[in-house]
Amino acid sequence: MTGLLVAGCAQSSTPSNTASQPESTLRWSVCPDGVENPEEGPARLQCATVPVPLDYENPDGTRIDITISRLPSENPDERRGVLLLNPGGPGGTGLDQPKFLESLGMPKSGLDSYDLIGMDTRGVGHSAPVSCGFSEDLEYYGAVPPYAVDEAAFTEQATTSKEVAERCAANDRDGTLRHVTTANMARDLDRIRSALGEERASFLGYSYGSALGAAYASMFPDTTDRIVLDSNIGDTHLDRDGLRRYAQGMEETFPDFAEWVAAKNDLYGLGATAEDVRDTYFRIAEKLDGAPVDGINGRLFRLSTFATLYNSLSYEAAAESWQYFSTHVGGDPSGDSVVGNEAPAMDNNWSVFLAVTCNDVEWTKDVATYRQAVEDDRTTHPLFGAAAANIMPCAFWKSAPSERPVQIDGEGPANILLAQNRRDPVTPLAGGRLLDEKFGERSTLLTVDSSGHGVFVLGKNACAQDIVADYLVDGTMPSEGITCR
Repeated sequence: MTGLLVAGCAQSSTPSNTASQPESTLRWSVCPDGVENPEEGPARLQCATVPVPLDYENPDGTRIDITISRLPSENPDERRGVLLLNPGGPGGTGLDQPKFLESLGMPKSGLDSYDLIGMDTRGVGHSAPVSCGFSEDLEYYGAVPPYAVDEAAFTEQATTSKEVAERCAANDRDGTLRHVTTANMARDLDRIRSALGEERASFLGYSYGSALGAAYASMFPDTTDRIVLDSNIGDTHLDRDGLRRYAQGMEETFPDFAEWVAAKNDLYGLGATAEDVRDTYFRIAEKLDGAPVDGINGRLFRLSTFATLYNSLSYEAAAESWQYFSTHVGGDPSGDSVVGNEAPAMDNNWSVFLAVTCNDVEWTKDVATYRQAVEDDRTTHPLFGAAAANIMPCAFWKSAPSERPVQIDGEGPANILLAQNRRDPVTPLAGGRLLDEKFGERSTLLTVDSSGHGVFVLGKNACAQDIVADYLVDGTMPSEGITCR
């Protein structure tokens, strides 16, 4: 899952944002274990490390290594440069992203035109990983707070958020966590470009990758080439407004799932119309609030339904689980869930998500503000509002942002293509429109009349695939206001 910038970091006079010339020739070798599956055949990715400053305000101080991967162009005669990739998050590993996109059908023209460059951004996986020390004793939900069904649930989440923030601070013994920010990741991207020996680099980012790409294009307009931002948060950071838009996205996307289920009412019996299916959602959620089934309570049911809307391939499994919950009696009044048991495995991912989200922008520390937002959004967006508006550990974060959020720079080359589904649960169309407005003449918004999270390669719209591929390969920017039906 995810989240998703005027001067401050983007000022050309800031030394740490000044593009540097190529520093060195990278030494490519085999990638770390787990990046590629040996059962799929010989390894095709190459990996290397790029040293960068931990703190760009102290460029001669501590350095960390950013691990990157490369899937070389399949036709060196057609190669035009490098395409830096980010899969979203923040917190997701990206070393396998080149092969992942290839496996989903990235056009051969794109594979010929670029070396695809994946990476673990700072703090992630093989790039100076950070840890908040999540363990099984602390039930935590990562990128999306749990649905607060009532005041007691909100109070419980406030207590958990405070404990999480304290645990993150206690585990940050070397002071690395506060330097895990979008601005620093964008600076790392330019260091990677330089280390690759490229005068300019193209970029393809999804979800949170749209925020990173927006920061990169704003801070380094002279060394960025073709930029594609897919499924847009709406700025260079995820803030409270961006998080609350998750609830709007679910309201806009849920009808697609509901209509699919209603069309199969003879099979699932969950409602003959989309409105009936919506009523079934609330009925199951309320039932699980009172009596969890197999460890699944109401807030987990709502979260899993939200995740279902990312991709229509999840619809069948979701409908079957709804059918199961509708017919089974709860037998776990404690509400204990399996999510808490995922904490050790997800520790790094969730730690990076919190570091970036809480470090990028100042979050209000007024608990009453979040409580009121939950009350408001529970009514405005009843499907998921009381989750998206719920209080985050950012409200109790121990360190203030070290710099202002990266501001969108509308002055620069018109090289930014924004790809956006009309109905997206986590980055609704509003995010694409916001980013397009902020970039002004630098960007063009491609709107796709489709449902789910992800357009290029991840989606199924042939029109959109062709438009994005034509831009990356030939530089053909579509006309403003274009829509793929």
